[in-house]
Amino acid sequence: MAKGQEQAAPDSVLTRIGQVVMLHHAGDREEARHRLLGLWAEIGEHGDPLHRCTLAHYLADTQDDPGDELAWDLRALSAAEELTEDRSGGRSGDRTADRPEGALAARALYPSLHLNLAADYDRLGHREAARLHLRRARGAAESLAPDRYGEGVRAAIGRLELRLGGTGPTTDGPPERPDGRWGPPRQRP
Repeated sequence: MAKGQEQAAPDSVLTRIGQVVMLHHAGDREEARHRLLGLWAEIGEHGDPLHRCTLAHYLADTQDDPGDELAWDLRALSAAEELTEDRSGGRSGDRTADRPEGALAARALYPSLHLNLAADYDRLGHREAARLHLRRARGAAESLAPDRYGEGVRAAIGRLELRLGGTGPTTDGPPERPDGRWGPPRQRP
């Protein structure tokens, strides 16, 4: 019984995050921010990386100040990187370190994480940083399925590329890998 409760705990946190995101999408941004911040206080900045990544990703969307939004998006990226690093054994109390679905979820979020960072940097007037993250978003989006989510992310990347004046992988700087493709990040900006 205790083992079953232990396995349900991570899903219940993600469910709670999802419920607050629905509140935000329904238009109650202030209440959503308040509840997400409460969850953040509960989870803590050293909590489960999948929870921190997901929570920070959505907390960024509730911010009024572009600098605050950037800070939350950077927290989300940092937590995603923790999930995708080789973590033999994981940290004590880290429930996703040994779950491959945590790393898969983080990889699926990379296009959106980098797209959000590109938009944040653009709003703050940091065009080169915006272009860098937009290239990373484009490269990471190659792994997305051709479903509604994947097409939506790719369309948003295309719109931001147009706004920034075209920043595809071949128009702005050398490729990060020998094959010319842009892969997920391994370092923070």
